[in-house]
Amino acid sequence: MSTWIRAVERLRRERRPGVLVTVTDVRGHAPRDAGAKMVVAADETWGSVGGGNLEETAVARARALLESGGTAPGTMTMSLSDKARTEHGRQCCGGEVTLLLEPLPVVPAVAIFGMGHVGVELARILSRHDIELHLVDSRADRVAAERLAVLGDGPATVHAHHAPVPELVLGQVPAGTHVLVLTHDHAEDFAVCDAALRCAHLGSIGLIGSAAKWARFRRGLLLEGHPEAEVDRIRTPIGRPGGKEPATIALSVAAEMVEAFATERVSR
Repeated sequence: MSTWIRAVERLRRERRPGVLVTVTDVRGHAPRDAGAKMVVAADETWGSVGGGNLEETAVARARALLESGGTAPGTMTMSLSDKARTEHGRQCCGGEVTLLLEPLPVVPAVAIFGMGHVGVELARILSRHDIELHLVDSRADRVAAERLAVLGDGPATVHAHHAPVPELVLGQVPAGTHVLVLTHDHAEDFAVCDAALRCAHLGSIGLIGSAAKWARFRRGLLLEGHPEAEVDRIRTPIGRPGGKEPATIALSVAAEMVEAFATERVSR
């Protein structure tokens, strides 16, 4: 496996942003041919697009892109001439090289607590997006491999968790994870909400249910000592008014999540 492929996989696994730099065009003599690739992170690089001033300039441009949080690909063209002004030494190959810089952002993460009818439908939709998806249930059969096989052909990275104490999984999900609470048991729902409010690393928290359910939960969470402003971080009901069919609810909740992903990209 190529070095750059392993680097991309490592950054995704470690949830670190990077930039993939590719030689797309070469005119005249150059140190690498079209197709050469390099991966740049904030403090590491893998692979090479030719070394010297070309590579140093590409790394600097890639890290500026990382710092700015840009998500749109960009190109740069450099002349490898002793007459070209450079910041990192001269390369006199005599050619010209065009590079493509493609950001490799950290993908969103979502944890669905409760893999009942709505949870499965929601997972089915979200698995069609490039995200990290954690699926949690206290019932082993609800996260069995054969039941979740329908999620395997999407781009999402899916993690199934059979957890008799579901809220413990909150400590395993990455920073910024959006939490959706829709278990089969209101006691489990409450325990997950309570634990989620105690975790500083999470993103949004959404709860399925009626106004009456939330009124009970809100009183209970306040009694547990959570500040009112923290309790009101929980968004409920999730989804938009519409039908009560599992697929309809799931579609509505997924639409809210996709909007949240877009907002995150803009705010970075």
